Amino acid sequence: MPGYPEEMHAELCYAEVLLQKAALTFMDESIVGFIKGGMRIRNSYQIFKDCEVIANKMEEETKASSTYLHFRCGVNMGIGSFNLVLRLMEFLGFSGDRELGLSELRAGVATKGLRSIVSMLTLMMFHLYITVILGTGEVDLTESENLLEPYIKTFPNGALILFYTARIALLKGNFTLAREKYLACIAAQQEWRQIHHLCYWELMWAHSFEQDWKKAYHYAALLAKESKWSQATYVYQKAAILCMLPDEELKATGQNAEDLFKQVDGLRLRIAGKSEMMYVWNGFTIVGKRPELTYSILSTIKKLLKGLCLRQLGSLDEAERCFNHIIASEEKIKHDNYLVPFTTYELGLIYKQRGDTDKAISLLEQIKVNYKDYHMESRLHFRIHAALNTMGSFPSKPYPSRIQA
Repeated sequence: MPGYPEEMHAELCYAEVLLQKAALTFMDESIVGFIKGGMRIRNSYQIFKDCEVIANKMEEETKASSTYLHFRCGVNMGIGSFNLVLRLMEFLGFSGDRELGLSELRAGVATKGLRSIVSMLTLMMFHLYITVILGTGEVDLTESENLLEPYIKTFPNGALILFYTARIALLKGNFTLAREKYLACIAAQQEWRQIHHLCYWELMWAHSFEQDWKKAYHYAALLAKESKWSQATYVYQKAAILCMLPDEELKATGQNAEDLFKQVDGLRLRIAGKSEMMYVWNGFTIVGKRPELTYSILSTIKKLLKGLCLRQLGSLDEAERCFNHIIASEEKIKHDNYLVPFTTYELGLIYKQRGDTDKAISLLEQIKVNYKDYHMESRLHFRIHAALNTMGSFPSKPYPSRIQA
C-alpha cells in the first residue's frame, strides 16, 4: 500500500483512469454490456477504497496540508461516483448506497480541492441526465442550481457552466432561456467541438419539444455532418424530423427521409417517429412542464404517446384506457417488441400516481419476469428500479452474486 504523497496520488490517478475506461463499456446498452462494465469497475473501486484507508490513517498534522486536502477530495469523488453507479445497477446484482454516494460527492465539492469541480459536475450529471434518462424523471433542480451558483459567479462565461445552466432551464420547460444559454455555450469556445455537438443535440430537442421542426432539423443535420459519435443515431434523427416537415419545407432541404432511413445500416432500434424518440430519452417529463405543447403533441401521436401526454396532463383514466388498449393488443404486435413492457411500466406509474402502491409494485415486478430480449431492455430496467425505490420496494431475495460498494 503506497505511503508517500507521490505514490498516493499516482494510485488515485490510476483509479480514475480505470473508472473512465470502464465508463466507455456502458455505451453498449445491452444487459451484457452493463454487466461487463460493472465487472471492470471493480478494480478501480478497490483502489479508491484503499486510498480511503490511507486517508483515514494519516496523522492529524498531515491532514492539515494541501496535499491531503486534494487527496481526500479525490477519494470523495471516487467513492461517491461508484456508490451512485452501483446503486443504479442493483438489478444486475451490484450494490451501492445512493445517499452515501451523494454525501461523498457533496463532501468533495465542499473541500475546494483539485477535484471539487469534478464532484460538482458528477452531481450535476446525476441530477440532470441520469435520473431523467434512467430514472423516473423526478429531478432535484434545487440542489443543481445551488451547486452551480458559485461557479456562475466565478466563471460566468465558462462553457460547462453555460451548458448546465441551459440544461436546468430546459428541464424547467423554459426553452427560450435554454436555447439562449446553449448558443452562448457554443460561442464561448471553439477548441472543444464535442461541447458544440452536445449543444446541437440539446437544441434539437428544445426545438422538437416546441415542434419547431425546421430548426430541429437544422441541428440534426449539423450533428449528422460534424459528429462521428453515432452516425446511425444522427441520420435516423434527421430522417425522423424530416417526416414532420410540411411539404414545402421538406423540398427545400433537398433530402428524402426514405433514403436517409436506408442509410442507417445495422440500426438495431427502429421505432416510429420523432415523438417516440422523445419517449426513449424521457422527454415527456420535460415537455409536460408546458401543457400547451403537450396538448399540441397529443393530436399527432399513437396510443402509447397519447397515454403519456394524458398522464402528464392529469387525465389518468383516459391514459389508463390507452395503455390497456396496447397491452390487450400484445399478440398483434410483431416488430415493436419494446412496446408492451414500456406501456406496462407507464401503467404502473399511473397506479403509483393514484396512491395504489401495491398494484404499482406488482405490475413493475411482473415486467422483469414476463418480458425478455426486447429493445432498450436495460434502460427500462433502470427506470423500473428507480420507480420501485421511490415506493420503498426492494427485492425480497438477495441477488445471487453481489458486488458490495
